[in-house]
Amino acid sequence: SCFFAHLLFRMMIMAANTLTTTRSSSRPSVRTIHAHSSSQRCRIVTKNASSKSVVAGSASRDDSEDEVDFGRRAVLSGVPLAIAGLAMNTQQASAIQGLVAGRLPGLSEVDSDGFCKYTRPEGKSGGHGVGWSEIPPYSFKVPDGWDEKPTSIADLGGAEVDLRFQGTEGDLAVIVAPVLRFRDVGFNADINLDEIFDGGPKQLITGFAPEITGEPLEDENLLRMEKVTANNLPKYQYEILGGDKLPGHHLLISATATKNRVYIITVNASANQWRKNKDKLLKIAESFAVSKA
Repeated sequence: SCFFAHLLFRMMIMAANTLTTTRSSSRPSVRTIHAHSSSQRCRIVTKNASSKSVVAGSASRDDSEDEVDFGRRAVLSGVPLAIAGLAMNTQQASAIQGLVAGRLPGLSEVDSDGFCKYTRPEGKSGGHGVGWSEIPPYSFKVPDGWDEKPTSIADLGGAEVDLRFQGTEGDLAVIVAPVLRFRDVGFNADINLDEIFDGGPKQLITGFAPEITGEPLEDENLLRMEKVTANNLPKYQYEILGGDKLPGHHLLISATATKNRVYIITVNASANQWRKNKDKLLKIAESFAVSKA
């Protein structure tokens, strides 16, 4: 990295000298700079000393102000940042090795029932950032036509929201949360839901439902609760009727856990979507499973 930093420094010195010596003061010149990282454009106009102005995008300055110097000083000012960037890239290379940020395709072909199976691609980092080890893949089925939607740490659930999907029948989100959020079991634990929640399915949904519905869960709104097994792991399944903040909505929740993470899928549908697509929505939630690592 030192070699590349030195090389970059030398190239900037040469560019500064060339730019400084080739500047002309005989007539106005216009240069257009395209910012490759965005859609913005900078247009820089330089004039003679008697009439000087700078235009960058929509910003402008009075003609009496000094001309902006894009010579040696301006170029050299970027050297520390460039060197820091090289060092950062070198250090981060090992930290994110094997992880690919963003959305990766994971849908299978459409089956005879009109469903696709989504399997979390190996190496996908989602929005969790550096520091998360690779996540054992989970899977579920969605009707043909459902699309993956981008996630944001500003969303409800923050960085724990690993995935979102949406279709005409409803929408879903998958949450991947550290076991330590629910129980102090130490790092690198390998634990299932029954070992996390002594009170069983009711304990999990009582504590977690407000994060989904935005309000405490009333007993009359818990329509169904059961415990099943998927891939030799306990799985809790729920059907919830939305309260004041989600009137008429039906929410299907399936949760399981393995290694040091809890996996939760939530399927949300309006009253009209539920009435027309109940069976499809149930199939999504009930198909949710995690590969036991």
